[in-house]
Amino acid sequence: MRRTSDLPSRADLVVIGSGIVGAATAFFASRAGISVLVVERRPALCSMTTAIAVGGYRLQLEHREELELVGRSVRLFERFAEETGQTLHDPGLRAQGYLWLARSEAAVARQRELVERQRGWGVDGVELLTGDEARSRFAWVPDDVVQARFRQGDGLIEPKRIAMGLLEGSSADVITGVGVTGFQVSSGRLTAVVTDHGTVAAGAAVVAAGPLSELLTRPAGVELPVSAVRRQRVVLWDVPEVPRDAPMTVDEETTSHWRPVGSGAYLLYPDASEPGAEPVEHVTADPGFALALLDPSSPVAIARTATFWRDVWERAGSAWFVQAGQYTMTPDQRPLIGQTEIDGLHVNTGYSGHGVMAGPAGAEILAGLLAGTRTENPFRLDREFVPAEQAF
Repeated sequence: MRRTSDLPSRADLVVIGSGIVGAATAFFASRAGISVLVVERRPALCSMTTAIAVGGYRLQLEHREELELVGRSVRLFERFAEETGQTLHDPGLRAQGYLWLARSEAAVARQRELVERQRGWGVDGVELLTGDEARSRFAWVPDDVVQARFRQGDGLIEPKRIAMGLLEGSSADVITGVGVTGFQVSSGRLTAVVTDHGTVAAGAAVVAAGPLSELLTRPAGVELPVSAVRRQRVVLWDVPEVPRDAPMTVDEETTSHWRPVGSGAYLLYPDASEPGAEPVEHVTADPGFALALLDPSSPVAIARTATFWRDVWERAGSAWFVQAGQYTMTPDQRPLIGQTEIDGLHVNTGYSGHGVMAGPAGAEILAGLLAGTRTENPFRLDREFVPAEQAF
């Protein structure tokens, strides 16, 4: 990438947003021969939702369309240096697995049905383990777990490193501290992107600003079928009880989950009852969220996933804090990729919490559409939306 402090007067393509989706859009568009300008309103690149993503990837998914996206992204992560042509930013890929734990008959049945479906889609390496088999591999699995599904090939990544590596591997011009305020449109076609530092004439623009995307398109008369939903994570420092090589571990019934990071861990619970809200840049975190996960008496306690979390609670020696961001949810939990009703104005958003896993492949689809080398797009904005049950 080429950092610049001066806003150019024109660009072939303006990408708005420097998170992993915007970075991937710039990368693949540049590789397709398109001259790209990335505009980021914050003073630092990739400093909003991508920076606080949990950082996991998995092929244990509920939707085949999404599986195809994530599979392509994972291949990129596995060959990151070769594909991006840079070694400054490593994706931190660690195939430590995803482990889902079941206690109830309903959860056991759901696991069996889902694993059968995934195997039918060609996903290899997905195992169904009895509770005892799970405990033989992971001694900390609670005694009341009766079944688990596990795939060693799933694992952990570092989202911000991936975004920065994609930007570094692109030939895009990148400018920070410049906010987009609107678009100039003539006869139904985009002609320029308006910013608080001036106007950039452009043949095309991609809004890839995560939950803030609809705030940019709405004034132009483009309503996106999305809602912004708060998601929080607890960050714990210095938790010696957490095995460094542990998989991402998920309670099948509550979806409370954790992963090791540094000398501590991230703890998460995507609360299905969290209402949609107006998109905001700074999301208020609830300090009580940490207690809801750490207190073993809580119905969503992380102690449901590992016996040592009760020890962490009783020892009471680990510092924590809570971070919050927003997922950009669509009715069918598939992303919005492609042109809006304004010719030349495109969006790449709505990944419903899976932007890190699916965003790079979605950006590759969009780059093909922009370059005219691709016409098929199952994620177009004018598709029929069939509401999906919220999945983790």
